[in-house]
Formats: sequence, C-alpha cells, structure tokens
Amino acid sequence: MGKKKEKGPSPIGKLMGYAGSHKRLTLLGCLLSGVSAVVGILPFIFVWRVERGVFESLFDVSIKGLSRYGWLALGAALLSAALYFAGLMCTHLAAFRTATNMRKMAARHLLDTPLGFFNANLSGRLRKQIDDNAALTETLLAHELPDAVGGIVTPIAAVVTLFLFDWRMGLVCLVPMVIAMFLLMPMMSGDTMKFFEKYQRSGERLSSEATEYVRGIPVVKVFQQTVYSFKGFHDAIMENRALASGYAMRCRAPYTWFTVMMNSIFLFLIPVGMIIVGSASDGWEKLADLVFYIFFAPQLAFMMERVMYVGNAFMEAGEAVNKLEGVLQVQPLPESEKEITVFPDEGAVEFDNVTFCYEGADTPALQQMSFRIPRGQTYALVGPSGGGKTTTARMIPRFFDVTEGAVKVDGVDVRQLKAEDLMGRIAFVFQDNRLFKKSIRDNIRAARPDASDDEVLRAARAAQCMDILEKIPGGLDAVIGTKGVYLSGGEIQRVALARAILKDAPIVVLDEASAFADPENEALIQKGFTELMKDKTVLMIAHRLSTVQHVDKILVIDGGRITESGTHSELLQQNGTYARMWTDYQKAADWKLNAGKEAEANA
Repeated sequence: MGKKKEKGPSPIGKLMGYAGSHKRLTLLGCLLSGVSAVVGILPFIFVWRVERGVFESLFDVSIKGLSRYGWLALGAALLSAALYFAGLMCTHLAAFRTATNMRKMAARHLLDTPLGFFNANLSGRLRKQIDDNAALTETLLAHELPDAVGGIVTPIAAVVTLFLFDWRMGLVCLVPMVIAMFLLMPMMSGDTMKFFEKYQRSGERLSSEATEYVRGIPVVKVFQQTVYSFKGFHDAIMENRALASGYAMRCRAPYTWFTVMMNSIFLFLIPVGMIIVGSASDGWEKLADLVFYIFFAPQLAFMMERVMYVGNAFMEAGEAVNKLEGVLQVQPLPESEKEITVFPDEGAVEFDNVTFCYEGADTPALQQMSFRIPRGQTYALVGPSGGGKTTTARMIPRFFDVTEGAVKVDGVDVRQLKAEDLMGRIAFVFQDNRLFKKSIRDNIRAARPDASDDEVLRAARAAQCMDILEKIPGGLDAVIGTKGVYLSGGEIQRVALARAILKDAPIVVLDEASAFADPENEALIQKGFTELMKDKTVLMIAHRLSTVQHVDKILVIDGGRITESGTHSELLQQNGTYARMWTDYQKAADWKLNAGKEAEANA
C-alpha cells in the first residue's frame, strides 16, 4: 500500500505563522466574537420573558417588573455589539500586521531569488501573487475568522435555545436547517477548491496580461487597434468570465434551494405551533413560546448564511496563501560559505565548457561554450537573434546556474562567490534599464550609496549627462517622473551608464546598451562607454556592427555555440557568418545614406 499523503497545515495555521506576536490579538478577537454570539442570544430570551408576562397579564392586570427584562434585553444587545466591535478591532489589527508581514517576507525573499526568476515572471503576475493575495487574507483574518467563530458558537447556542422552551417547535426549526445545509454541500465539495485554484491562476494571468496591455496602449492608439489586437489579454478576460459565470451557474441551484428551505421554516413552524397551542392546557404560555420561535427563526437563516460565506472565504484565502507561498518556495541560488581570498586570474572572465538549458525547454540555450576574456580586454558577441548572446551575458552576473561546465570570474567559479562579492566585481548596462522614481542623484548613487556628491557629478559628466542636468530644473536633485521630469530612452541609458561608471567594477557587461538610442544619444552613449571601459574587462553585445570593429575579439554566437571567433579583419577573411552580417550591415547603411541624399536632392 502506498503511503498516505501527509496533510500540510491549514490556511489558518499558515497565516498564524506570519502573524508573529499578533497571533494573540487574533485569538482574543475570536474569543470576544464567540462571547458576543452567546450574549447575542440573551435579548431573545428576555423578549420572550416580556411576551410571556404580557400574555399572563391577560389574566392578571399587574405586569410590574416586565420593564426590567426590556432593559436587560437592550443591555445584552449593546454588550453583544460592544464585544463584537472589540473583537473586530483586535482581528483587524492582527490582519493588517499579518498581511504586512507577508508582503515584507515576500519582498525580502524576492531579493534572494535568482535574477533569471524575474525574466520568467511578469511584474503583473508577481504583484497579483503578493499584494492581492495578501489582501485576501486580510478579509479572512479581519472579518471571516471572527465571524466563523460566531458562526459556530451561535448555531450551538441557538440549538440549545431552540430546545429550551419547547422541544417540538425547536425540532421543527432545526430540521429545515439540516436539510438546507445538506442541499448546500455541492457548493462546498472538492470541485470548489479546484475552482478557486483555477480562478486564482486565471486572475494572475489576467493581471499580467492587463499590465502588458496598458504598456502597449500607445501602440494600440497609434495604429487604431482594439483590445482584440492583444489576443492574450482578450483570451484572459474571456477565460476569467467563463470561470466566474460557470461557478455562479453551478451554485445557482444549491443556493436557491438553500434559501428556499431556510425561509420556509414558517411553513412548518406555524401549523405545528398552532396544533401544540390548541392542544395544550397552558395554551397562553405555548402561544408565547410560538411567538418567540417566530421571532427567532429569521435569525437562523442569517446565522447559516454567515457560515456559508465563512466557508467560501476559507477556501479562497487558502488558495491565496498557497499562491503566495509559491513565491516563497522559489529557492535562491546556493552560495558557498567559504570565504574566497585568493583569485588566481584577477580581472578575467572564463566560460569553461558551459551548457545551459532553460527550465521546461527541450534544447539547450548554450552548448559546450568555452572562451576566456583576459584582464583589460574587450570581447563582443554578435550573431543572429535568438542565438544565445543575451543568455551568455547573463550567465556572468549569475542570472542562472549552468547546467554543465563553469563560469569563472577572476579565476573562481561564480557559484563559489557570495552574491555580494560577485555583484561588487561586475557592472552591467542592459537595453531595458529602469530608473527609480527618485532624484537623478539617487538613481546614479544606487550603484554605490556611500559615494560623495562630487563622485556622482563626475560619473554624470563621464556618462555625458551634463546636457540632461542643464535642461531639467533641479539638475541632479530633479525627481524623475514628477513635475514634468521625463527622460527619453537614450537619456535613461546615459543615467544608467553613469550608475555603472560610479560603481567602477573591474568587469563590465553591456547587453545591447545602445540598441534603441537615436543617433545623437548613441554618439553620447559611445563616449560614455569609452570612459566606462577604461582598463576594464568588457563583454558587450551589439546589433550595430560598426561599434565592434575595434574590440580585441569578436565571438559569433549561433544556436548556443561559438561558430566563429577573431578580430574584425580576421572574421571578414573567413568569409563566414560574420562576413555576411557585415555585408548586410553595409548595404543597410548605404541604403540609408542614399535615401538621405535623394531626399535632399528632391528638396
């Protein structure tokens, strides 16, 4: 026989792990909610005592003392409300702190995840998994959990109360409740948990697709397209709609029968009650009991609906916690605890028979790649799109770990270096750089927080950023994204370049860093590169072959392999892939030049 799968902790158990010291507030809030539910039954009992006194007064004019029960009923109702309010205050404080802890823990964990993790996970999906799912747990802990305690305690107290006065009337009220819960069971089946899992995944997809759609709105407006131009977004909307409407339709019949049964208590109670009253010797007392049950029965429907919504919230929050923990379960790349003090090949970068395959891919992205960049030299990677150039560049700062072989920095396998030490030795400028919504000074200083203002200014000058600082009010103190301070793509690249210059790392990785810059910005970026690359070991990727003519060596990457290597002139003589790419590049440049001359002539 196979081993039974061990059940993990419940969603509440997992949430309590994030609550920390605020767990006590959650427990106190639930306790107060339970006490409030018990006290909430007392007003009905006191009102019943008043009713009975009123019926007795039909035979006895004296009804002294009944007002006391009225005041007791009011006091019990106010006390129940106060206890419930105090309980909610406790659970709200605990819920907000728990959700904050979850967000902080997830954010801290993301700092330790491999850099490659963010390539495979869109920002919209991560936001959904962390922020939205944490918000769902707030609702569970702040409202649904104390209501669950009240929803459990109240029916128990209600059942006791039902049999307190007349067991026959109590049984008549109880039977429809049991039948109603039985009819509701299809909504609480295992299929419902599967639905919430699918619905969460659909929500994540919808969030990520919506983010991409918003980013693409300028393209949609320019080309007069509609949402259908983003087929993925449209499909995500339709999938989400189909799931939600399908679940609603599946729940329609059970919930309808539940509502009908809970509201049909009177159909059973009144006829049975009248028979009991008519056949009893103390008919007036039984009539008082019947009035009490008529008054109390509607509360039973309200109690049962609370239980139903609590169960729904538990399933939804359980799936939310699982999704959030999916982020926390992403393992950081292992780091060696051994302190490296000797670097046998200072300033060099080496790929030693490296093979790498992305998770889920059928073929390797890199295959048996070997090369060495000596200290102070510049190597360039060129080749067809999708050949593995970017993957090669990203192996150096350890976006991923190799499948086979080793990537070495300063003669040491990057897997043996601590992340802080590795990042301290590498500066990289990618084509999709991001700036923070902070001052330009802070954006540049992100590379080295302890840098002085003079060092920041020198880095900005070296990166050819002075024209940016002169035209923007506030200069280095101007906050990007506020008060009209917006930078073009080329200007963003130059600020990112200043950041890399300030870091002053011995190894520089440039990935298509000037691919989308206009000619003016590209010229300035190239000047900045000259400053950045002084006495550095450089690996660069460039589509414009004119930028790699004078590097120490060019590596042609195709299909994850190095197919050619050599200087610009050597590769031209080989008459291979690089020579064909150079010919095509020259033709494109001549075409642009001739087109420009024709335009001038026609003008």
